[in-house]
Amino acid sequence: MKKVKRSWSLSLALLFGLTGVLSACGGNNNNGSNGSASPSESAPASSSASESPSASASGNGIANPRVAFVYIGPPGDGGWTYQHDQGRLYMEKELGITADTVENVPESADAERVISELAQNHDIIFTTSFGYMDYTLNVAQKFPNVKFEHAGGYKTADNMATYFGKNWEASYLSGIAAGKTTKNNTLGYVAAFPIPELIYNINAFTLGAQSVNPDIKVNVVWTNTWFDPTTERNAAVSLLDKGADVLLAYQDSPASLQAAAEKGAMAGGNDSDMTRYAPEAYLTNPVWNWGPYYVKKVKALMDGTWTNEQYLGNFQDGMVDIAPIGENVPAEAKTIIEETKAKFVASDMNVFTGPIYDQAGNEKVASGQSLTDAEILEMNWFVKGVEGTIPQ
Repeated sequence: MKKVKRSWSLSLALLFGLTGVLSACGGNNNNGSNGSASPSESAPASSSASESPSASASGNGIANPRVAFVYIGPPGDGGWTYQHDQGRLYMEKELGITADTVENVPESADAERVISELAQNHDIIFTTSFGYMDYTLNVAQKFPNVKFEHAGGYKTADNMATYFGKNWEASYLSGIAAGKTTKNNTLGYVAAFPIPELIYNINAFTLGAQSVNPDIKVNVVWTNTWFDPTTERNAAVSLLDKGADVLLAYQDSPASLQAAAEKGAMAGGNDSDMTRYAPEAYLTNPVWNWGPYYVKKVKALMDGTWTNEQYLGNFQDGMVDIAPIGENVPAEAKTIIEETKAKFVASDMNVFTGPIYDQAGNEKVASGQSLTDAEILEMNWFVKGVEGTIPQ
């Protein structure tokens, strides 16, 4: 399967900066994992061209919309796709609708074929990986009466919207947990791909840790994977061997957490609550809650009020959250995390408020100033305290 990096371009940052959308309401995988959830049964991608979708012009609702989801991996991955599938199940329960799913769709021309076939007999299609963006747009232009929702992208059309969230806020809270848990002030980050999405989350994690422990250093190792347990485990072990006693990982597998547990260290994963994989070693990590958004957009299609918004969720609306704090994280950390989370919910805090310096000691954010969402989404530099480079 072709591995396409989830990334945020300057265009995305500018678009979010212009729209400023924050509404109510969490990866990219390639193979199955050890997740405890059973994959949902995939719907056939093919259909009869004569079964055209219901008309969905502005102002005309669809009482019983036909809904489909396109997944990069299986829901059993325990991470990114699992969380999207949990959102689908929530939507089905809330609205009494049964959606179709297609799993393990590569980010290639195959995706365009699958999306095109679904568009022949569905009213709204959610494509849940960044690499589907251009393929989704191509199909949207061919099927103007079908609505398309793309996770993590920045391109829209009259019938195509985008959605994602401020997961860097949850990374900051995870950093607080790590900063209060470490015994030697050395943390490790098992990073996926060197793209802005990873960079701003690594920085947020570091700043969160430094907010409670200014002596913190964060070592970074890149795996160039989204789901490769063997590679991710090896990267985690390399960080532990360098002295890190608390890890965070951004991939969709629990491999880093399991490696940490075996070494007597602590760790968190990504996308979903991974407590079950190693309760005694679990830190916490950012999680996604897609369900309310799926309810909102399908209901809007039913009401005839659907719009092609660019949606950026956060703690305030519930799309972004933090997993339960691990049983061995100090109680003091839990208190600080709850207090800080309340500030995010109230929109009273920006993770990237200065003074903030880069690795070379250059001031990147002046005292009293804060980065905009647009500036965060195009971040390409590490904060002071991160030890590692950003491959070009």
